[in-house]
Amino acid sequence: MKPVRIICPNGHLGFAPLKTESFRAGVAAGPDYIAADSGSDDVGPVPLATDSSASPKAWQEHDLEQMLLAARELGVPMIIGSAGDTGTNSRVDMYVAMILDIARRHDLAPFKLGYFYSELDPETVRARIRAGDVIEGLDGRAPLDEAELDATDHIVAMAGADPYMKLLAEGADVIIGGRSSDSAIFAAAAMHEGYPPDQAFMAGKLLECASFCAEPYGGKETVMGTVSSDGVDVTAMHPDQRCTVASVAGHAMYERANPFHEFVAGGLLDMTHCHYEQIDPRTTRVTGSEFVPARQMRVKLEGAGKAGERFVGICGIRDPHTIAHVDEVIDWARAEVRRRFGEDGYELHYTVYGRDGILGAMEPMRDHLAHELCITVQGVAPTREMAEELALTGTRQLFYARLPDVKGTAGGVSFPFDEVMQASPACRWTINHTMAVSDGLELFPTHMVDVNALEDA
Repeated sequence: MKPVRIICPNGHLGFAPLKTESFRAGVAAGPDYIAADSGSDDVGPVPLATDSSASPKAWQEHDLEQMLLAARELGVPMIIGSAGDTGTNSRVDMYVAMILDIARRHDLAPFKLGYFYSELDPETVRARIRAGDVIEGLDGRAPLDEAELDATDHIVAMAGADPYMKLLAEGADVIIGGRSSDSAIFAAAAMHEGYPPDQAFMAGKLLECASFCAEPYGGKETVMGTVSSDGVDVTAMHPDQRCTVASVAGHAMYERANPFHEFVAGGLLDMTHCHYEQIDPRTTRVTGSEFVPARQMRVKLEGAGKAGERFVGICGIRDPHTIAHVDEVIDWARAEVRRRFGEDGYELHYTVYGRDGILGAMEPMRDHLAHELCITVQGVAPTREMAEELALTGTRQLFYARLPDVKGTAGGVSFPFDEVMQASPACRWTINHTMAVSDGLELFPTHMVDVNALEDA
């Protein structure tokens, strides 16, 4: 089989704009595919619960435009996964609309645009629960029940390579995917060209975060992966970066509880026997991965729900006596909140920054007191009005704390603002589970449209 070259310009498309210089260098290298993942649960539950994006639309459109123009210039497929951070249906539709708009603005020649959805109707999941199916929890969670389902505003299933491979087989030039495994978009390209899942998913794991696998550190720069019978080669496109054995191996293992295994859609990627070799100053070759298919195909589900409205207050403390008694100060403020609002029906969170000095909570500095503390106060309540008053009370009462051995005002608490600030809604993850499916396409309906920019204009 001929080698397959895939460039990845951004490890989370739109989270910050890709760097155009290294991207153009990657395009000049003549890739067979241009691909990027656009989603992550690292951004927290708010975007999924509220069906929104964590990044400005302009940043996302910037990356899509750069990639689309380059892909059509080269005549190679462009693949995007987990559209708009979460991969909900509205985010897929938003990306499809942006692709169409970019095509019109640049009068691009006709091409095929494929896309698929990943969002699930909660009633579909409820029916599975009532039928006796066990929706198994991950990371110690209990099986999903209807109470947690009722607390969920949006659910997405995480696709593997199957819907991407289906659309590629149907001739898609551009693919916009719903929520997906980060590595699946790259694995799909390699498997479409005939490579086995062993190498394909390894390529995905190495490329998914773009230049995070290179050194020195530099985000949003392009890297190229070459899949061949010799293994997977990863090359930095920025002239001052290198993909080294240390940087590539470190990235391949950085986010796992077990550094040698990675769960991917449909199986387990075993990297126990991987070998890393520096084949030129900017390229590392990886061999020896093994893909072990699952005995039962299960798809990960992610769900999030809104817990309430949220306001945030900030205060600073420089008085040494107040710093030494900061826990008592917070206890006083909490007691005043309880006096006003009762014991439940809200959430109040305090975070103290600087209490343990430069080294944070490291043991050698445990008894060290910083000369200044910053306290953030988060009030969460069912209504905007209650959340605002809750945060105000929890913040201002820090100033009125009655400490022992203080004559007159402590004078050690200051407020950058004489008010609290409204933040995004308070949301929580409700679903981190897996559900059995008959095949990798069951939950991911695919669609294809012919884009003729001149006719659509």
